[in-house]
Amino acid sequence: MPDQDDPYYRLHVFCCTNVRPESHPRGSCARKTSVQLRDYMKKKAKTMDVGRVRINASGCLDRCELGPTMVIYPDGIWYRYETEADIDEILDSHVKEGQVVERLVLEIEDGP
Repeated sequence: MPDQDDPYYRLHVFCCTNVRPESHPRGSCARKTSVQLRDYMKKKAKTMDVGRVRINASGCLDRCELGPTMVIYPDGIWYRYETEADIDEILDSHVKEGQVVERLVLEIEDGP
């Protein structure tokens, strides 16, 4: 069993795939391509040398009006993303190299 100094996953990425009714005023990540982008991220990560990283679907992360969102733990970094290029940058910079992609970061004040 891994201990705290050697966790099973080095990083855990939660991608919101929440679906709300189309008429919901806050929208939902799934209606903004989050499922397709999460699937792309999972496939792309498997082709890269990123170590023990888990990319998961998540229920509502409560920021759907901002577009597709994800959070990466244990870093606690939240991202907004729209394209496969955004995903590539997050994988290359943050997941592989440990460098935060500042242009995609969601701050606390960006939330609902």
